[in-house]
Amino acid sequence: MSRRSQRGKMWATKLLNLDIRTAQEKRVMNLHELEEIRLEAYDNSRIYKEITKAFHDKKIRHKDLKAGDKVLLFNSKLRIFPGKLKSRWLGPFEIKEVLPYGAVTLLGKSKNEFTVNGQRVKKYMANESTEV
Repeated sequence: MSRRSQRGKMWATKLLNLDIRTAQEKRVMNLHELEEIRLEAYDNSRIYKEITKAFHDKKIRHKDLKAGDKVLLFNSKLRIFPGKLKSRWLGPFEIKEVLPYGAVTLLGKSKNEFTVNGQRVKKYMANESTEV
């Protein structure tokens, strides 16, 4: 490396780093800006999650199941071989007990009881006068 190019580099380095305090203040300002951008992104993410949750919760239909109600049970095994006009709903069954977290205990025709997920049942809407 020639002496002249070495002096040119030194001069450029001195010119760029002339005032270390100014460079330090600029760096601190950039760090504060970065922190503000990060906090704003965090707030935007939280707001987005709240809006998405509210939209999802609005679409959920709550089932008011009580002991003694008649329900139909969804037969998920018919998905493989459904049959042409075969219904996927079995029942009606009577609810014996509604357990926490959505589980339901059902009574079968022969009074045998079993527990299923509450999402697999729907209310049986038949007129009581038509049942035999």
